[in-house]
Amino acid sequence: MGNGAALCGVRVHGDSFRTREMVVAILQQHALHEAVEVVDDELASRFVLQPVIAAHWLPNHDTLSLTGLLSLDTHRTPGDLEKEILIALLASPIPMEFPSVEELIAHVHMRRNIVVFGRKTELNFDTSAAERPDDCWSYDEERGFTVRPGCSLIHSLKKATQPELSGHRYSFSCYRATEYLILLAIAEELAVCNPLLLEQLQAQCERRVIRSGQFHDAFLHEYGSQELPLPTHYYVPGDRVWFRNPDESSSDVTGFEGSWVHYLGGGLFTNFWKHNSPYTLADKCLEIYHWRHGTYKNSAGELAMDETVVESRVADTLGSPSEVDRILNQMIRWRDPKGACGNGGCIDTTREGPRWICPGTADLVLPGC
Repeated sequence: MGNGAALCGVRVHGDSFRTREMVVAILQQHALHEAVEVVDDELASRFVLQPVIAAHWLPNHDTLSLTGLLSLDTHRTPGDLEKEILIALLASPIPMEFPSVEELIAHVHMRRNIVVFGRKTELNFDTSAAERPDDCWSYDEERGFTVRPGCSLIHSLKKATQPELSGHRYSFSCYRATEYLILLAIAEELAVCNPLLLEQLQAQCERRVIRSGQFHDAFLHEYGSQELPLPTHYYVPGDRVWFRNPDESSSDVTGFEGSWVHYLGGGLFTNFWKHNSPYTLADKCLEIYHWRHGTYKNSAGELAMDETVVESRVADTLGSPSEVDRILNQMIRWRDPKGACGNGGCIDTTREGPRWICPGTADLVLPGC
């Protein structure tokens, strides 16, 4: 799937008349109804941005400039953030499937939550140690960190990730940071649309917090593939995104195999270590490229990363537009397949977003629930 792939948009299942009316009402709220084509079949209605409008707003599926082109204020106007999310979904190069209108609404809300909370998240980067607020979390080797009984999951997640609440930055890896942010965004929306599932999630997190591959399987839909990659500049606000380190030597440094972030909209990605300095796509690519220059062996003979060297190299590169262009041409390419290294860039072929969560249609299934 190249950058010129056709639009597929959003496909919502259910009674076509009711579905059409409800989704059109949502589009009207955001002044998008006249920009969208609707196609009905027996099982679903498909909503897609008109090609002429998409070519102007998202040329070659590039969503990074949407807020500037449409003068959206996604920080101070929540409706503008939801509008940006909807436009990106409506211009998707693969079908974005929802079993009901309610699931579409919940999905937009969860993505909005990821962005809002992602802007507040600030942590200390650490791949070998981790810490959480003692009043909300307990730890043992087998179960990892669990929420203390009687402590709200939502409050516990916020306190662990938002220094404005705790007055402290806790140690995380970037991968675990994305899990907490996704879990918080889902829990917030469950409180509104599916309190029973939130109760089950609370109980699960008091027993054992779901992590890593099991977290991906339980909470996320992955879209795109190595065979049909998503366009390199196509991102929906709230996406979990993997940037691969294509350099073989520096990718052996623990924690620097790549970088897990969330897309915040407006052309920006989370910076979990300096939340007021989110990354642009170029920033992230330049940083990852220069990891090769910050790699060294520490006193124990282990590979490590000197991030001050990386920062200095990035600053020097930014002073040379031709060097910036050279590096970005190399990095803003799809990554190599798993197990390969050498020809690809750092852009993943897939993105990840929250699963369905509404009563009767949820496909978020918790272990043991």
